Amino acid sequence: MVKGALTPPLRLGIRLHVDGRARLPRHGPAILAANHRSFLDSILLPLVVPRRITFVAKADYFDNPKTAWFFRGVGQIPIRREGGSASAGALLAAGDVLECGGLFGIYPEGTRSPDGKLYKGHTGVARLALSAGVPILPVAMIGTREAQPIGQVMPRLFMPITVSIGKPMRFDRFAGRAEDPKALRQITDEVMFELRALSGQEYVDRYAKRKAAEGAETAHIASLTTVNDDRPLVAAG
Repeated sequence: MVKGALTPPLRLGIRLHVDGRARLPRHGPAILAANHRSFLDSILLPLVVPRRITFVAKADYFDNPKTAWFFRGVGQIPIRREGGSASAGALLAAGDVLECGGLFGIYPEGTRSPDGKLYKGHTGVARLALSAGVPILPVAMIGTREAQPIGQVMPRLFMPITVSIGKPMRFDRFAGRAEDPKALRQITDEVMFELRALSGQEYVDRYAKRKAAEGAETAHIASLTTVNDDRPLVAAG
């Protein structure tokens, strides 16, 4: 219902193009790993993909009536950020989605890019792919930052935006190495390389840092990421 209600006005107000839609699997589990340049990413990606995509989102968004309807409507999973238990809950939730044959969405950068560049990815995406034995599809969001920069409440109308979906990436050669830091780093770097090729962004070989100003915005998707490339946690957008 949410897709049906929001898709027509979005398509009228945004010059949207989806490239590589045929690469999405019609059935079965997969991870969609996207770059993250704008809050608009979190609205457009679930709406342009025919199948339901599940993200892990801060429970705060479900506690707020102004945002709860959207996050529930597009199938997000609430998770509370109270240390290790929340981290384990995020990983288990993602695993359940994939075990049931669903699509799970993740932002490997862990937060929105502060300057439009592509930053080093956290290895949670690799650990999840190896644990579940599923492919990763890189997804480049192009033009969303220009349409809705950080701090801007409403997106600019009639801006060109492209969602570019890359070829599925499988990492069977790393089977059984879901706890190997070197394997996780290699997989994550390969995913980020594909995202750079799809998006045309300049790559920065360090983790992005969240700005304090971002916390003032009303809503944003959270992502599964890692601390020190070792233990998973949920990092707000």
